[in-house]
Amino acid sequence: MNDGSSSGQLVATLRKELDRYSEGEKLPSNRALVTRHRVSPVTVSRAIAALAAEGLVASRPGSGVFKAAARRGTAAPGDVSWQEVALSADLPHTAVDAGNRGTDATGVLATLNAPPAEVIDLNGGYLDAALQPERALAAALARAGRRPGTWSRPPVEGLAELRDWFARDIAGPDGSLDASDVLITAGGQGALTTALRALAPPGAVVLVESPTYPGMLAVARAAGLRPVPVPVDADGVRTDLLGKAFAATRARVFVCQPLFHNPTGTVLPPQRRTAVLDIARAAGAFVVEDDFARRLVHADSPSTPPPLAADDPDGVVVHVRSLTKAASPSLRIGALAARGPVFERLRAIQVVDSFFVPRPLQETALELVGSPAWARHLRALADALRERRTLMLTALGREMPTLVPDRPPHGGYHLWLRLRDGADEHAVTATALRLGVAVTAGSPYFTAEAPAPHLRLSYVSTPGTAQLEAGVRLLRQALVQNSALLE
Repeated sequence: MNDGSSSGQLVATLRKELDRYSEGEKLPSNRALVTRHRVSPVTVSRAIAALAAEGLVASRPGSGVFKAAARRGTAAPGDVSWQEVALSADLPHTAVDAGNRGTDATGVLATLNAPPAEVIDLNGGYLDAALQPERALAAALARAGRRPGTWSRPPVEGLAELRDWFARDIAGPDGSLDASDVLITAGGQGALTTALRALAPPGAVVLVESPTYPGMLAVARAAGLRPVPVPVDADGVRTDLLGKAFAATRARVFVCQPLFHNPTGTVLPPQRRTAVLDIARAAGAFVVEDDFARRLVHADSPSTPPPLAADDPDGVVVHVRSLTKAASPSLRIGALAARGPVFERLRAIQVVDSFFVPRPLQETALELVGSPAWARHLRALADALRERRTLMLTALGREMPTLVPDRPPHGGYHLWLRLRDGADEHAVTATALRLGVAVTAGSPYFTAEAPAPHLRLSYVSTPGTAQLEAGVRLLRQALVQNSALLE
């Protein structure tokens, strides 16, 4: 028996039978379905999982499977016709260097290259193994390996169940996104690469926050784009300057991180969230929303705002989401969410670049996020992030009180430190490395000349908290040796 094909047939049969059930009514047991339809228990389990992913049934452990309530409150379809202009617009007349591409991976390699074992890592961008859900990942991988069809070719857009999960995770159960708006990608970096290549031709301007994630700047430059900075302040991107930047450059893309911005940790307040969308809509431009830290919320964080993409019927936002940061650097599973004809452009670029994301990895991700262990891990991670942030702030307050940020972040995994004017941040990082601690210089986060010297300190790449305190002490020595402390 081919459980994969039988599962699809059973899904179609049960989907029709659900019309006879009222909302909340219990379906026959798995054993009864096995007997009635003459299929294996594995086939029944896969069919129920597929129906649950579609939102047609709800599984209640210990009670059974029930017909789900109809989704209500779904937003009316928006007008995405404006995208035809944005996707086919001529290059700006100032784009004299169209097609001139260059790849500078310095900022990316700075966080990817692991320091020697004897060096304390306050530089890395991924969870240490001590913070990863290793047992849950191993169990998910084992379950995925037993699924029929795991090694077969997946749909180029990604597994339907995983696409549906991301749609709900991004926009909520009653949001304006569904599985057809989601493209599975090879992590967040792959999603950014696809988005920027799809949305802007070589030589075009792309507006970026300043400072911003160096990996995104590297992607833009490798695609032949010209990043133009829009400054941020304590509340995120300055929307007064964003409108002027669109007018001056005729850009059609703005890349931002509205939640727990990297590197500043800021959260865009409601007024600016609305302004970003209004300004981009008026300019006929896309907003690429890099929501990398959505699952890196600290346990003491106030409620977080929904993604910009959650209320965007007109397809202004192209949303980037990834499981990598909150799970493991090797679980390179992410998603692009977009509405309108731009989705086909994104899909085409990804197909040309990589065909599809490996199915075993998608199946593993689906097993992980569908298990109770995922919710437990996120709660434990939120507690650990709060503890580590608090400990590092305490250590900074004791050793270097003038460097403690005015608004400590309640999400993400790093602190952004302002050094005194004239300090040589690169000399500081080199001295710190010689002393035994790796930290990140601030200049790669700026598109042009940095307005001031900075350091970025990560607190998730060490196996324990003792190393964080020791790292701060060593950093103080490096700063003193280079006369770089604020007075």
